[in-house]
Amino acid sequence: MLRIALPNKGALSEEAVTLVREAGYKVRRGDGDLIARDPANEVEFFFLRPRDIAVYVSDGTLELGITGRDLTLDSRADVSELLALGFGRSSFFYAVPKEQSVTPDEFGGFRIATSYPHIVARDLERRGVEATIVELDGAVEISIRLGVADAVADVVQTGRTLDQNGLKTVGASVLESEAVLIGRDEDLLARPDVKTFVERVRGIILARTYVMVEYDVEETHLDAVIAVTPGIESPTIAPLSRKGWVAVKAMTVRADVHALVDRLAALGARGIIVTEIKTCRI
Repeated sequence: MLRIALPNKGALSEEAVTLVREAGYKVRRGDGDLIARDPANEVEFFFLRPRDIAVYVSDGTLELGITGRDLTLDSRADVSELLALGFGRSSFFYAVPKEQSVTPDEFGGFRIATSYPHIVARDLERRGVEATIVELDGAVEISIRLGVADAVADVVQTGRTLDQNGLKTVGASVLESEAVLIGRDEDLLARPDVKTFVERVRGIILARTYVMVEYDVEETHLDAVIAVTPGIESPTIAPLSRKGWVAVKAMTVRADVHALVDRLAALGARGIIVTEIKTCRI
């Protein structure tokens, strides 16, 4: 039976469970349950602390896991990132009091508070900077005010918490993070059950990126509208009973769809319909 780790709480957990369910797996979890079984698909899901998931996957206890790229790297576990999942995005930054103009390359002798000591240690080594890392389990933003640190290093999504504590980010992002699917190594993809899971999840990620656009247009405008909706390989074109008209169907990027519909209408397309895609394989 395939064993997969999912985050046990928070937004990362909710989105991971939603993704897995959309991929066709049953994840029924009662309050406090740490395991959910899907006998039909021969899968067991284990709900673990996101920080621990890479460790369980690395030692082979579990075959796959969903967690954050930042947490995976900080764990120093020997795993492979099999698929980026497109949610839980954040950036990892250093931050200092707003009145300071120091840069990360000038952190020599600083005390840096963080919940990600290994990411920070690796980055400081890369910069050739010697500093003291103060490891905290959270709420690092308050550490400077309490006098235990001179700078902080943490994941940043909106920056609101930093601003509320009188801090600003300095330097470029150290790391761009998001939820990822990890495995012990890529050789796992040779297993049929692992390959099926990965391809199902990949299909959901792709479906969230694209929509299907359908419309009718005169053949004389066909080249122009195809330039707007070229599709993945090419659009599907079918003749209509109305002479000189064709129906066009093509996948297109979801983020561009409203501007795209405007352009199609301006080119004479009629009956334009945009539909969701539940899953796809490309």
